Amino acid sequence: MSTMRLVWHQFRYDRRTFARDPAAMFFTVALPIVFLFLFASIFGNDPTRIGGREIEGSTYYLAGIMTLALVSATLVNVAMSVTGARERGILKRLRSTPLPPWVFMAGRIGTASLVTVTMMALLVGLGRLVYDVSIPARTLPALVVTVAVATASFCAMALALTAVIPSLSAAPPITNAVVLPLYFLSGIFIPEDQLPNAMRVLAGVFPVKHLFRALLTAFDPATTGTGIDAVHLLVIAAWGAAALFVATRFFRWAPNPV
Repeated sequence: MSTMRLVWHQFRYDRRTFARDPAAMFFTVALPIVFLFLFASIFGNDPTRIGGREIEGSTYYLAGIMTLALVSATLVNVAMSVTGARERGILKRLRSTPLPPWVFMAGRIGTASLVTVTMMALLVGLGRLVYDVSIPARTLPALVVTVAVATASFCAMALALTAVIPSLSAAPPITNAVVLPLYFLSGIFIPEDQLPNAMRVLAGVFPVKHLFRALLTAFDPATTGTGIDAVHLLVIAAWGAAALFVATRFFRWAPNPV
């Protein structure tokens, strides 16, 4: 079997496995949609101040929930699913088969990428139909570039995170302990203008806030130029590169000894 057919076969298998997991489907697909309706309905379209300018509330929360959806589909989902495969002995058994290890990873990351793209399209469509939020045509390429860079980087972070997750039962609490505070600090759940300055500075160290700001730049009608925010994308890519280095050094294929 050719390499491309192997990758395609593994991708199809991982995609079906994801679709048959009710918990993964709810938290990755349904929950962001629920959050979008909740936040946009509760807070309405009152303008939010960010970076010295005012942005309509619906635009602000659409970018925020898209950030949550991307992080959930990549960092959270990949970290938990790969840890589960490791602790069940699946990865160890795969190492003894002719299947190249990178093909397994390509299938898992391919599924995360497909889910990410699907969620982005779905949220953009809902934002347009329900809240009249649209992407300016000139910044659409910026959105595509941002999603591509972030998907690759956060998948790398997920693989690095598995190195510190000791067991299957520890995967959900550890991944949630990582991402939930960052959602609040980054202004996704609470508008940034309502956060203390120290929290805003702390959030700037981590990639979630930079992803949010890059997506927000693409959606902001007042954005000039292409809408590609190089600074935010460089921070996200730097985190991805560092995570890839950690993953290549500390990723484990065998379960932890009991």
